[in-house]
Amino acid sequence: MKIVIVGTAYPMRGGIAQFNALLYKYFSAGNDVKMYSFKRQYPGMFFPGKTQFEQDEPVFKIPDDKNIICVDSVNPINWISTGRKIAKENADLIIFKYWLPFFAPCFATISYIAKKYSKAKVLFICDNVIPHEKRFGDRFFTKLAFSQADYFNVMSKTVEEDLKLFNKGKSYKLIQHPVYNIFGEKVSKTEAKEFISKEYKADVRNEKVILFFGYIRKYKGLNYLIDAMPEILRKINLKLLVVGEFYDDENRYREQIKNLNLEENVKVISDFVPDANVKYFFSACDVVVLPYADATQSGIIQIAYYYDKPVIATDVGGLAEVVRNNETGFIIEPKSSKAVAEAVIKFYEEDLEEKFSKKASDEKKKFTWEEFISKISEMVRKK
Repeated sequence: MKIVIVGTAYPMRGGIAQFNALLYKYFSAGNDVKMYSFKRQYPGMFFPGKTQFEQDEPVFKIPDDKNIICVDSVNPINWISTGRKIAKENADLIIFKYWLPFFAPCFATISYIAKKYSKAKVLFICDNVIPHEKRFGDRFFTKLAFSQADYFNVMSKTVEEDLKLFNKGKSYKLIQHPVYNIFGEKVSKTEAKEFISKEYKADVRNEKVILFFGYIRKYKGLNYLIDAMPEILRKINLKLLVVGEFYDDENRYREQIKNLNLEENVKVISDFVPDANVKYFFSACDVVVLPYADATQSGIIQIAYYYDKPVIATDVGGLAEVVRNNETGFIIEPKSSKAVAEAVIKFYEEDLEEKFSKKASDEKKKFTWEEFISKISEMVRKK
């Protein structure tokens, strides 16, 4: 097949760009694949972080001649010209990674033009159908984008149920999120802790470590984990590493940490982590904690599994479809600091790290990129 992927890619940064890079890599085995990526993803005034661009080279980079940097998310003239360019590729399949209705007019226009002037079919890989942080017009714009789709991939039952509200008889397949194997092999805990202590000035040597990782937004429930820390520390002496760029009010969390006298035990690294450094945080920790108040699925779990790490996650969205309760971690009640504290304490008091890590190592074999690509290809070729 000839395939065009439309969406975020290097030099843009973040989980979507990393996913698309892996999508390109694994589809390229046996297919002719090209990436059409953003030159402007968000207008600066709407972007909540420090920068939209990578500051370092990614571990895996789409070749320059296969990465056409041309899409402008807010310029309708650009959408038409991009659609025409993609039509000239004469692709069999155009893939869009869909996560926010903000991109729906852009994606709908590009796919409409590309389909009008070529034989291409369109697949939407849906992180979300209904976004976590809802805004006026979300449903209208999502319906607009999906009107051009021929196929859908969803990665959790929650998103599947949301898709049914918009999908009128078009083919779809539930294929769970593959592991992120893009950040390098794990290293020893000793090496990882030494690196973090030296490079990030967060001394976690000779410490038990729990990890909260990723962009910090309100729906991710970090406040519940911080509130749980005093109870945890009464039983278990450990360090919580909070690692990620704040897309929410950072001062609110800093004040919460200060008011609970947690400065020594909660270490905040409030920046985007380069690809090459991700392995150190996951290698250093004993368990990854996802105290989300809302979710669909999580790429963070799939990074944790790649590094054979147990996960404590809340029972929201599709998290319980991937974390096997009492086997690869714990599934707990959402929006409950008490539940977080009890799970972390139980994890350490019952010495479950080795048992859960072994199960996580086995479980990740279900989530290969080869399987993901194979199932999408099977769906597309059926029609």
